[in-house]
Parts: sequence; C-alpha cells; structure tokens
Amino acid sequence: MRKFFSGVWRVITFPFRLIFNIAASPFRAVARFNKFLNTEPEERPLTDVFADLATDSSVRQMMWDQVEALRAHLLRAVVVLALAVIASFWYAERLMDFLAVPVGGLEKLQAIQVTEEIGVFMRVAMSAGIAVAFPYIAFELWLFAAPGLRPRERKFGLAGIPFATFLFLLGMAFTFYILLPAALPFLGGFTKIAQFWAAREYFGFVTSLMFWIGIFFEFPLVIYVLSAMGLVKPAVLAQQWRLAIVIISVIAAAITPTIDPVNMGLVMAPMILLYFVSIGLSFLAYAGRGKTKPAESEPV
Repeated sequence: MRKFFSGVWRVITFPFRLIFNIAASPFRAVARFNKFLNTEPEERPLTDVFADLATDSSVRQMMWDQVEALRAHLLRAVVVLALAVIASFWYAERLMDFLAVPVGGLEKLQAIQVTEEIGVFMRVAMSAGIAVAFPYIAFELWLFAAPGLRPRERKFGLAGIPFATFLFLLGMAFTFYILLPAALPFLGGFTKIAQFWAAREYFGFVTSLMFWIGIFFEFPLVIYVLSAMGLVKPAVLAQQWRLAIVIISVIAAAITPTIDPVNMGLVMAPMILLYFVSIGLSFLAYAGRGKTKPAESEPV
C-alpha cells in the first residue's frame, strides 16, 4: 500500500517537479560553470608525463582521453563552422560586392571558367562563416585547455575570447582598409599592361590575405595562453626581440602581396606592435603561475 501511495504521489507531483527542474536548470548550470572556473588543476610537470608514457598505463590512458576530448571539441567547432558557412549563403553575394569595391565593383572582374562564379561564392561564404564562428571556435579551444589552467588563468582566458574575436576582425579590417588600397594600385600599375583580373584570382588573393593577417593578429592571445601554461617565458620573449623582428620580416615578406618595402612595412608594423603587446601579456600570465599555493594547515 505504501508503494501505491508513493507512486500516486510521484505522478501527482511530476508536473511540479518538472517545472522546478526546468526553472532551476540555468542556476545549476551557472553553479557548475562557476565551480569549474574555480577548481584547482592537478599539478604535474609535463616532463614527468612524457617520462611516464612508456611505463605507466594510466598516463597513456590519460593521454588518449585528452586526444578524445580534443576530437570532440574540434568536431563541435567544425559543425558550428559548417552551420555558419551555410547561413552565410544569404549575404555572400553582398559581401562579394563589398570586397570588389577596391577594383570598381563586380562588373570589373571576369569569370573565365564555367564553375568560377560558384567557386568564388563558396570561398566568400567560407570566409564569412569563419569570421562568424570564430568566437565559438575560440571557446571550444578554451574548453579544451581550461582543465589544465589555474582559476585565474581560466577566467583571463574566457575573458580573452571577445578580445580574440576583436583582434581577428581587426586584422581583416586592417587588410581591407589599409593594406589593399596601398597594394592594389601598385600591383595594377606596375607596368602598362592592361589589367583584366579574374574573379577567382582576385577573391582568392583578398580572402587569403585577410584570413592570414587576421590570424597573425591573434599572436598576443596565443602567447598569453602558452605563458599561462608555462610553455613560454616572458623574459625569453623580451630578450629575443631582435630575432623576433627578423622572423616577423620574413613572415611579412612571405604574405605581403608585393615586394616593395612600403607594403611590407604596413604588414610588419602591426605585427611588431603585437609582439611587444604579447610580452606584456606574457608577464601578466606568468605572474599568475608564480603565486604560491595556499599554505597547508600545520598540525596542532
């Protein structure tokens, strides 16, 4: 009889319990996320992990678990990127009109191959999808790295996602509004040869340049994360700034559309500035790792 009344009570209270659980689920999720942000990670030197890979099966299993977690994060990022690209189909043609403004509009470009128009359309949609999905992709990367970071570093990393998005979009805007107006007249007027640019070549050139310079603008955030994990030391970055400028000049020469020093300097200037900003962020991240652990209670 007791089981009967208990079952009747569960049936009667089920709608109320369901409503309560639905209403409480956001608060529970916030509490779990807050606990995740403030949980101290297990401290284990990376060298010890690699040394135990050959002898300790639990360490090997841990590494496989990390690989599986990375696969799950990348899969979710790819799914969101695909959805963003599909959503970009609705405004990709307007983006093509916008990107063609430096050469006088789409009517100034030519489609030589049969599939060239749809190829250009898909390329522009892919670039727009990457820009739209970038915050979520950065969030998935943060979720993967967060368990190995301290609470302070996790919070800085999470707060840095909007900053990372801003840097990526800033790099793309820098390319379109500053670099292209300087590079295209030089490329189009180097000789007296008439310019009839193919749409595939033009949009491939523009979207690739915007993407890679946008990625280079992420350098401060990458340095911050590596410093927070203890893989990069700010003192080394500060001491090797001359070598860094040489490397930046080589990279700028590789991605700059022209070989003249003016356009190369336009690419190098923000990269050098970002490098010194990265040094400051590295000191900030590394200072958090240098904090002493809470002192253990002494025996009475």
